Amino acid sequence: MIRIITDSASDIVDNQREDLIILPITITFGEEQFQDGVNLTHKMFYERLIESDELPVTSQVPPFAFEEAYRKVAEEGDQAIVITLSSKLSGTCQSAHIAAQEYEGAVRVVDSENASLGEHALVEYALRLVDSGLSFEEIVEKLEKDKSRIRLVALLDTLEYLKKGGRISKAAAMAGNLLSIKPVIAIIQGEVAILGKARGSKQGNNLLAEQIQLTGGIDFEKPFVLGYTGLSDTMLQKYIVDHETLWKSNVDKLETSSVGGTIGTHIGPGAIGVAFFSAGE
Repeated sequence: MIRIITDSASDIVDNQREDLIILPITITFGEEQFQDGVNLTHKMFYERLIESDELPVTSQVPPFAFEEAYRKVAEEGDQAIVITLSSKLSGTCQSAHIAAQEYEGAVRVVDSENASLGEHALVEYALRLVDSGLSFEEIVEKLEKDKSRIRLVALLDTLEYLKKGGRISKAAAMAGNLLSIKPVIAIIQGEVAILGKARGSKQGNNLLAEQIQLTGGIDFEKPFVLGYTGLSDTMLQKYIVDHETLWKSNVDKLETSSVGGTIGTHIGPGAIGVAFFSAGE
């Protein structure tokens, strides 16, 4: 069997597949440590985040957690393809490589160069490739080739968490909040980039849709995921209705996902995002 191993930053919840292993990232609130997706659900995370004055701390999956997973896979005579959070955002990818040194031929590590919904899309793609009957090496080759086509764009509701994390100044956050600035961000070459800023949610939703079209559109033959941060998906559902022309004639239903603590820590509640494989080159 070919198994797929990923970290909880991929925000895949309710995993029903025997061949998918999800290793938890550690999230620390004060002196309390939690395992993302194990004893800390997305709902529990946002309840704590909203009440907390300080940002929680996220920690990479350690090498020994990967080594333990690899050992179980090898003992069963299987092979594993590991898809991790971008190496430019976390040390988790390095942990996966360190642990893989003793499992040459049985384990291959793929840096998703993405996060959350984007990583989720690549994992879903890997599972489809497994189901299609491709070989171990063929799957790795296709993942490495096609991962550059994944686009993740998101609209943030608040600048407060970027300020708390030191990514923008207090003055910039205050000015942005007064003007109802909604930044549109993306993952580009494995790092977070700001694509634009909109005044208000309506203009922000339009800018998000515009960014999707600028990439050449969506390849609906491959995984396509929409997500939200916080305790409610109201904003995401409104976005889906307002921009149904983007997907209505291409899919029967849309896969949506809540975004957990690894990314939610830095962007806060109220954000919505889309991850897809670009139809353009």
